[in-house]
Amino acid sequence: MTARKKFLVVAAVVAGVLSLASVADARGFRRYLKLRQDVESLQERNRVLAEQNDTLLREINALRKDPAALERAAREELGYVKPGELVFHLETP
Repeated sequence: MTARKKFLVVAAVVAGVLSLASVADARGFRRYLKLRQDVESLQERNRVLAEQNDTLLREINALRKDPAALERAAREELGYVKPGELVFHLETP
């Protein structure tokens, strides 16, 4: 066996040992996979929050500019009724 082949075999064995150590070590490849999963989870949460922010911004703009939207919000959230209106509360069993 030539010196070059011996070097390649030793390098391959060292690379294999280091790879196994990385997989077995809690701070190695397993940690990388866990952190990657955490990043994906946080990105999804950020996407959901961004959608909620957009919805709330549209609602804010509607409440500022549209009197009908303001009236609807007051009726729904505060339970306001106009004089002379009848309100029926229906409860489901």
